[in-house]
Amino acid sequence: MTMERVLQHLYLVGMAAGFTIIFGLVLGILTYLYKPVRPFVLWTVDILQTIPVLALLGVLSIVAGSSSTTVIIGIVLYSLLPVVRNTYVGLTSVDPAIKEAATGMGMTKVQKIISVELQLAFPMIFTGIRIAIVTSIGTAVFGAVVGGGGLGSVINRAILIQDMDTLLEATLALMVMAVVFDFGMGYVEKRLKARRTQTLLEEDSTLQGKEIV
Repeated sequence: MTMERVLQHLYLVGMAAGFTIIFGLVLGILTYLYKPVRPFVLWTVDILQTIPVLALLGVLSIVAGSSSTTVIIGIVLYSLLPVVRNTYVGLTSVDPAIKEAATGMGMTKVQKIISVELQLAFPMIFTGIRIAIVTSIGTAVFGAVVGGGGLGSVINRAILIQDMDTLLEATLALMVMAVVFDFGMGYVEKRLKARRTQTLLEEDSTLQGKEIV
């Protein structure tokens, strides 16, 4: 196993994470804003995650060919569910009184989402991002079957030639990646939730002050 394969694996995960966050946030916001598309979007991302990874990559390879791009697309499709759902749930869980206060300040719907609702919902959204990234570390292993490279190719080759040392090294590298990302993002998640609690307390104090006046 070489460092090149580790970096290649991190590249697949990083690129997929970036696109997953972008598309997940957009779809989550659309699901929150437009009720008619809500069942379709949520149903679609649910179905995508129920499809076996190898089957999904196989279908994509027929359409897009066998490459790292195919693996990235597959990881994105497979990882959308937690980001989309947590974005939608996070936005719907924002206190209606805070939304009304923002409206009373003259904010448009877009301004409310960007300046108020997304900020308050971000801890929950971040939880979805954390789940998606940690899951994608393991999912990217299957990319080796469509020429994606990364640690998946190392594991496949080690199994074929029964090289247990290399197999253990690659498996250990995957475990370290998953643990580091999980604990690191978990720490950030706790900080975000603590900040959100503080923000809500400040918002409640502001609203109570306005009611008294």
